[in-house]
Amino acid sequence: MPTVTVIQPTIAEEKAVKIRCAAYCRVSSDSEDQLNSFMAQTRYYSQIFEDSETEEIIDIYADEGITGTREDKRSEFQRLMKDCRKGKIDRIYTKSISRFARNTRDCLKNVRELKSLGITIYFEKENIDTANMTDEMMITIMGGLAQEESTSISQNLRWGIKKENGERHNKKCVLQFSDTNLLTEI
Repeated sequence: MPTVTVIQPTIAEEKAVKIRCAAYCRVSSDSEDQLNSFMAQTRYYSQIFEDSETEEIIDIYADEGITGTREDKRSEFQRLMKDCRKGKIDRIYTKSISRFARNTRDCLKNVRELKSLGITIYFEKENIDTANMTDEMMITIMGGLAQEESTSISQNLRWGIKKENGERHNKKCVLQFSDTNLLTEI
């Protein structure tokens, strides 16, 4: 007579899959207040995911003293993008659009690439979540503002440096003091 073996079903506990998150931080100068902001950003992102049941931090990518207008100069941002392309990350958190990029073209290019990879970005200051957006208009506007702010800061710094170096403008002449303490009149 044939024997029947009863195999009991095994119910494996379903393990909750956490969203793999990354944080991107950046400050554009080495000034003390910028370094404090940098440390606050990295500390914040280190702690925010500690007790989360739905998200886990994979890594914090942080560029220190680097401009946001040139993507190729930001090694940590490049590493973040590589890890995204490798499928290591599901979601990116960043303080603001201006921390992510100060160049509208680069900002939109990267947002589109990440979206095509299924990766969402949350810009905390602006409360913009690409997971909930079907329109790029808000990112375009905010990215343009960040780019314009960077241009304005650069112009203000150049103006200040000119004034510190002794360039004086007058309706009749321009006086410029050189390093050799000679006075030139044009």
